[in-house]
Amino acid sequence: MDSKFFADCNSTCGDRSFYRTVVISDLHLGSSHSKVKELGDFLSTVDCGRLILNGDIIDGWQLQKSGVKHWNREYSRFFRIIMKMMENHSTEVVYVRGNHDDFMEQMVPFSFLNIRIVRDYLIDSGGKRYFVTHGDLFDNVTTNMKWLAKLGDWGYTMLLWINGLYNRYRKSRGLGYFSLSQAVKHKVKQAVSYISDFENVLADFAVSRKCDGVICGHIHHSENRMINGIHYLNSGDWVESLSALVESSDGKWDVYRFYDHRLLSMPVLNSPSFNEAA
Repeated sequence: MDSKFFADCNSTCGDRSFYRTVVISDLHLGSSHSKVKELGDFLSTVDCGRLILNGDIIDGWQLQKSGVKHWNREYSRFFRIIMKMMENHSTEVVYVRGNHDDFMEQMVPFSFLNIRIVRDYLIDSGGKRYFVTHGDLFDNVTTNMKWLAKLGDWGYTMLLWINGLYNRYRKSRGLGYFSLSQAVKHKVKQAVSYISDFENVLADFAVSRKCDGVICGHIHHSENRMINGIHYLNSGDWVESLSALVESSDGKWDVYRFYDHRLLSMPVLNSPSFNEAA
């Protein structure tokens, strides 16, 4: 990345937000539930030195069923925005393959100009080293029981369909968007345990790789917190929560939420909310 761009960004980016790094994951392009328009709207308002597409950007499982006949203009717009970022600011694009886009496995590692396709990645941020992975390889279901993962994907798709009906009803009543599927995950004990186990396994792996933090996606649950001294970051998704990770020029990480149009910082270490989360 061009260090001069970092130094001059305040004068060249105007009203657009500049971030050293933007991380997005789980767009599931090809699924009818993909919020690709909203992601395009977000990316159109920012400039960044590095864009990490952290897995499941393209949903190969869905495209296998429907083919490319459902390809629409928003999909093309999304890729045009990324190409514009590369053209205007030499943005480095890193595509980390996930489980829904595992067809890319045959291509990795691949590098051309400022595009890379990888299985995982390492970045330095604020004097710390972060391990970047989609996260599916740390999920026993997706790695060892793919049939069960696909069955779960079907059930999740049904839940998203119900979620769409519910939110159309809310909109007719003048109410804002509410993620019914996220609420279900937070209430069901097994789901809460699954998320906690996933986070802890990744934090332990970061320790084994002598990293200070880990950046992932996969479970559609954005997060920014410390786990046993490891900075755990999850970018969420662009199906339900519509969230991303953003790194400022000084190495500070935040979760961006599209519906709130705001950044969520990591809790202060000695605050009650942080201690409960940890």
